[in-house]
Amino acid sequence: MQTIPIFGTDGVRGRVGQAPMTPQAVMQLAHASGALLAERQAGSSQKPAVVIGSDTRVSSDMLEAALQAGFAAAGVDTVMCGVLPTPAIAYLTRLRGFQAGVVVSASHNPYDDNGIKFFSSDGDKLSDAVEQAIEQRMQEPLACVPSRQLGHSWRLPSAPGLYIDFCKRSLDSDVNLRGLRIVIDVAHGACHEVAPAVLEQLGVDVVVTGGSPNGVNINDEVGATRPEHLSRMVRHHHADLGVALDGDGDRLVMADASGRVFDGDELLYLLAQDAKQRREVCAGVAGTLMSNLGLEQALNRQGVAFARSAVGDRHVLQLLRERGWRLGGENSGHILCLDRHTTGDGVIAALQVLAAMRRSRKDLAQLCEGLQLHAQCLINVPIAKGADWESSDVIRRCRERTERALGMYGRVLLRASGTESVLRVMVECPEAGQAAALARTLADEVHQAMSPCTERELLAA
Repeated sequence: MQTIPIFGTDGVRGRVGQAPMTPQAVMQLAHASGALLAERQAGSSQKPAVVIGSDTRVSSDMLEAALQAGFAAAGVDTVMCGVLPTPAIAYLTRLRGFQAGVVVSASHNPYDDNGIKFFSSDGDKLSDAVEQAIEQRMQEPLACVPSRQLGHSWRLPSAPGLYIDFCKRSLDSDVNLRGLRIVIDVAHGACHEVAPAVLEQLGVDVVVTGGSPNGVNINDEVGATRPEHLSRMVRHHHADLGVALDGDGDRLVMADASGRVFDGDELLYLLAQDAKQRREVCAGVAGTLMSNLGLEQALNRQGVAFARSAVGDRHVLQLLRERGWRLGGENSGHILCLDRHTTGDGVIAALQVLAAMRRSRKDLAQLCEGLQLHAQCLINVPIAKGADWESSDVIRRCRERTERALGMYGRVLLRASGTESVLRVMVECPEAGQAAALARTLADEVHQAMSPCTERELLAA
């Protein structure tokens, strides 16, 4: 039986109403994963239970109902938390001993996309092997257990408060945030209530923006993927700082009082510096293929090792575990502090940055001194789903030519997106103009090479 892959870089994601984001497919997904949990729980007097949360998309209620039905048919109980950020579900899964956690969210994508993210009982993202087992089980007919064995469902009204307390405890007790005025952009998403509550309860004067979800405005010109909005709001409200999260709360971007934006690479650098100042062990930092070359070079100058994983915070997590490190992330704003949480958490990462500022009595710019980021130009080239771009001799030649032009001062990255039918073409070097020019030329060449009937012509040219 041929397995149909549906898992991407971070769970299952797609346009609502199109496979795999249909009620039928999501119910099948829940049933398949639930059946595997039930098999693992065989012989126990208790049914397995999963905890489910969602973001604010209009489709989330529909997909939650499909999940609940699929799990119930497999004999798995469901604990419904309503709107809650992704890292909160990871925490609750571990705290209450649930067999799995599930989040209905498409993270930073627009409202008409949605997705399903899974966590293991330890609060970790699923391994490739487990995802493949679920995909294989989805090929089997959906069978309902006898009525007596059906899963039950109940609500967990204490979920937001439990997560808020967890975030507050992640801040060292000797750090005082009182007196700070912070703009927080919650992207009309899953953090719109809990994130401001965390800061307010820690004594921060909070200004909330992007905090009025209506089902269709999640990530719409706000949040971590639109940091220019945060920059404007910080200046408008004369705030000390700005914090921007994405729709499901696992990304973080920050801005200082002048409106200057600091991305994930810069925040990782200052957290590594803070660890060294406190004489904590920081043997290495994990990034991804997209992490800035300047970050790697700056950390190496400080005697801190740097290693790259595939794109996706679960790959960063895997690399951290393999190396025995605790700090890693992506330039998009996924930051993992494994001494605080098992997964990327925008709120907790923001608190660690604020703690570094308070301890050092320095602002973000001062903490990032010594880091010189290279210019990165990223262009998305549409390609057919499953297109074999890696075997193209034309693309290989064009890439090599670009690499020769950069020499030892830059790099080229070609990567197929895990969620879209595009090939990401990135050129990185110290000079922005050169990066843009080389990236545009390479992207045009890739586009021509992937167009029908052009490869033979280009090879002959």
